[in-house]
Amino acid sequence: MDAIPLSPLIEPITPLVRIRDLYLTVPSAAGPVNILRGVDVDIDKGEVVGLVGPSGSGKTSLLMVLAGLERATSGSVALDGQEITRLNEDALARLRREKVGIVFQSFHLIPTMTALENVSIPLELAGVRDADVRARAALDAVGLSHRLTHLPGQLSGGEQQRTALARAFAPEPALLLADEPTGNLDHATGEAVIDLLFALRQRMGTTLLLITHDRDLAARCDRQVHMADGRVNEVVGV
Repeated sequence: MDAIPLSPLIEPITPLVRIRDLYLTVPSAAGPVNILRGVDVDIDKGEVVGLVGPSGSGKTSLLMVLAGLERATSGSVALDGQEITRLNEDALARLRREKVGIVFQSFHLIPTMTALENVSIPLELAGVRDADVRARAALDAVGLSHRLTHLPGQLSGGEQQRTALARAFAPEPALLLADEPTGNLDHATGEAVIDLLFALRQRMGTTLLLITHDRDLAARCDRQVHMADGRVNEVVGV
């Protein structure tokens, strides 16, 4: 009897982000404060996840731990298969340069540098040889090719956030973290920035974790992870 050919083994899909039993406790005058309490979250490559919940629920703290800007008390955080909770500060800085882009509510542009310098300097620090070319292309992609030499103070709020988007996307990160990116913008400007964020993410295939209080914006995400009291209490869109 002829041997029956075996079906090829199907490799399980490994999520880009895997967070397990994550705790963050910080000291205070009144005693330890539990910010994160056993968070479990997976985010697949190319996925858009909206992180929602009331103020103080732990959303920004979770983002900061994932970015390597805050040290977890215990638990596991793996990014692209690499456990990051035990990395030293230099390794975390390399991780951010190579794999993570961050967009904050308050732009965080360097006020004494032009739009072009704000985008190109992080690329130069990462050793990118064509940093200036890539920075110009990134600013062109967000519609700011005519504002290269302007300082942040000479740009509108929307233009500053578009510069921040260009800076975040220029290194082509695997993961983009956005913390209320339209919080300091009026409604119309905020919608334009979000449309641009989603368009750039789709074009580059970037995984996006987006903190928002906007229900309509959260509904545009592939999934919504709801947090309360430092825990994930619901996942919508699984």
